[in-house]
Amino acid sequence: MAKATDIRTGSTPAAAKRGRSEAETEEIRQALVARLDELQAEYDQALSEITALQRERFADSAGDDQADTGTKTFEREQEITLANNLLERITQVERAIGRLGAGNYGWCERCGNQIPVERLAAFPSATLCVSCKQLEERR
Repeated sequence: MAKATDIRTGSTPAAAKRGRSEAETEEIRQALVARLDELQAEYDQALSEITALQRERFADSAGDDQADTGTKTFEREQEITLANNLLERITQVERAIGRLGAGNYGWCERCGNQIPVERLAAFPSATLCVSCKQLEERR
């Protein structure tokens, strides 16, 4: 997985072809890289907390009955699921940065129409317009 610092800066001519100025492209890139940094820090913190909790649970497991073991397993699975969700969001932002560099950011991958600015403001890593996303969710 690439860290935010690994993402190249600078805009490409492909972005300008889609009607976005270099300044707008750079502003979007900076916002996405900032979001990537936030998510990466949150993910790193979650992993360190999971590791610490695992050590604590391992040291404190003497005398546990089945209910205690089940509760600890459930809690561990929840923590791992949250970390995996963070990892998925990191991947989405990295993909959005790649699409921005290729000049495809803000355009639907399925139909090729422009994704509304409101949708991108709410969900910056969106790759589908509202109509195509609704179709996908119905399946």
